[in-house]
Amino acid sequence: MSSPLLTDKAAKPLGLYPHSRKVGQLLFLSGIGPRKAGTDEIPGLTLDKYGNYITFDFEAQCRSVFENVKTVLEESGSKWENLVDVTVFLVNMKRDFHIYNKLYAEYFKDAMPCRTTVEVSSLPSSISIELKCIATID
Repeated sequence: MSSPLLTDKAAKPLGLYPHSRKVGQLLFLSGIGPRKAGTDEIPGLTLDKYGNYITFDFEAQCRSVFENVKTVLEESGSKWENLVDVTVFLVNMKRDFHIYNKLYAEYFKDAMPCRTTVEVSSLPSSISIELKCIATID
């Protein structure tokens, strides 16, 4: 039997899906982006009324998405160190990979999950990074 989890401590999903789902001793996280809980605010990003960038700080988005993943893990009964697999979606590999890779090394140095990083043409809303994760539950 599996159990879905939705929490108000993470950004509301943009569709009909849970933040995570437990299956046995595994925890599967839906795609998690950098939006702030309770708002549609994207850290490090300000857009004009036409959707053009006014300010863009990819590092702020990375740090926010990592914190959102940590929150969902903890709300789901797991923890950062239990991550076993991370798939990362970037909308601009050439522009953002070096920043993401530096921050990834900072945040994941002890957890050391398997990792796949891919570039996609877009993500829901104006985010530039999203993580899909699998973790164990103690």
